[in-house]
Amino acid sequence: MTDLRFPREAALDLVHLALDEDLGGPGGVDVTTDATIPPEQVSTAQVVARADGVLAGIPVVAMVFDEVARRLGAAPLEVEPRRVDGEELTRGDVVATLRGSTQVALVGERTMLNILCRLSGIATHTREWARRLDGTGATVLDTRKTTPGLRALEKYAVRAGGGTNKRMGLFDVAMIKDNHKLAAGSLSAAYAAALARYPDVPVQVEVTTCEEALEAVAVGARFLLCDNMSLELLRRTVEAVRATGETVELEATGGLTLEVARDYALTGVDYLSVGGLTHSSPILDLALDLV
Repeated sequence: MTDLRFPREAALDLVHLALDEDLGGPGGVDVTTDATIPPEQVSTAQVVARADGVLAGIPVVAMVFDEVARRLGAAPLEVEPRRVDGEELTRGDVVATLRGSTQVALVGERTMLNILCRLSGIATHTREWARRLDGTGATVLDTRKTTPGLRALEKYAVRAGGGTNKRMGLFDVAMIKDNHKLAAGSLSAAYAAALARYPDVPVQVEVTTCEEALEAVAVGARFLLCDNMSLELLRRTVEAVRATGETVELEATGGLTLEVARDYALTGVDYLSVGGLTHSSPILDLALDLV
């Protein structure tokens, strides 16, 4: 089962930062809403999908409006989620219903939508990749190419879309790439150094040729990133690594697109890693409408 535990602390930090940015600081004011809407006015509003997609980040809706209400000294809005994260949306679907202070709803509108649209866009894009790989035995992975400060939330959105998280940062997996091999003197030297210094940390090795892949397996690597390989080279590399008899996880990475995703998956790799899930996903169009 996909782990959809919502990163609440990261979301709270983001909500505070985003509201400070929009209001000019903790004590700031939405001058338009303050001038035009009396504090006692109440309304009903709906968060509505303006396009088909996959929802991610629904807990943020209540979090944003709770914080706005606290800042304004107003009663919290009643927030009724109508959909759950990971659920597919059709244009026109109501994602959540809000009841209460009109001021609170309008002050928090854009902050809420910025986060919800961003996360839902990532989930929607990821779902496209997951569908392309369905039945191949391969899984789509994200990368560290995330928006600074939003990694926990963006990786949550990948999970909501049906993808899998790779390493969370530089601390939980040692990943030996070209520059590490060059600086250490060789692939084998870099692998040995990582294993010696951090024996309890998983080590992954990026390879660009079949020969490098076999060298990595020979020194003990059990997770290989096959970087920017052609389909033909990747097939040969997968066959060669499998022929060693060792249990090695193989990942295709570098420049992959939806158009070629299935072909790459069918080479026999276990994973396709796609930086574009988090760095290039368009938002999902959602809106807040007073009703």
